[in-house]
Amino acid sequence: MNMKKISLLAIILMFASCENVKEMEETIFIPDPTDPNLPAYSEWGYNSFGAIYERMYFFSTNTIIPCKITLQNDTMTFSLSGSIRSRYTMYWDSDEMTLFFSFPVVSKPMNTFHDLLALHQQWFDLSTPSCVLRIMRNGKIEEITLISGNLYFQRAQLLRINEQENRVILSGTFDLTFIRNLLPEYISKGRFDVGITQLFQL
Repeated sequence: MNMKKISLLAIILMFASCENVKEMEETIFIPDPTDPNLPAYSEWGYNSFGAIYERMYFFSTNTIIPCKITLQNDTMTFSLSGSIRSRYTMYWDSDEMTLFFSFPVVSKPMNTFHDLLALHQQWFDLSTPSCVLRIMRNGKIEEITLISGNLYFQRAQLLRINEQENRVILSGTFDLTFIRNLLPEYISKGRFDVGITQLFQL
């Protein structure tokens, strides 16, 4: 193989690698086989999440970064941001919503995305005093009272691209029951599969 062919191959591999990294920033929706309005549970870093919210659906889109993680002192906040859609129409509701799950840091140090591997198979009862749930709708924090809820990080895995550590993929489930506007509301069958490349220190 001459040098021109080697250089061409290197350029092709470089662009293919860049394209793969770019694709990993997008949200990929794979329908659930029993409810195609929800994304199927996955552990591939599809940057997706979804749940049934009352008679609506709440899940990730390509217009909002689906997940961010912040750290403040000994508390970690795992947030899921997306839009709400009616169960009976394919049109999106105008509502945007973010769930903020705050819980004690499970391991130290917690400085880079690599440290998120400590979340592997960690389960949180959100009704305990050490955990907090907050909900933001259209930029405003809602007044809610949590009745019950859980967040389960079923798998945390390190992804390498071209032999370089690229991100940690967090996959798991969540369910919530809370009082909002004096009435109980439910978020059920929640699942997430997100790639995290950065932790934000507050």
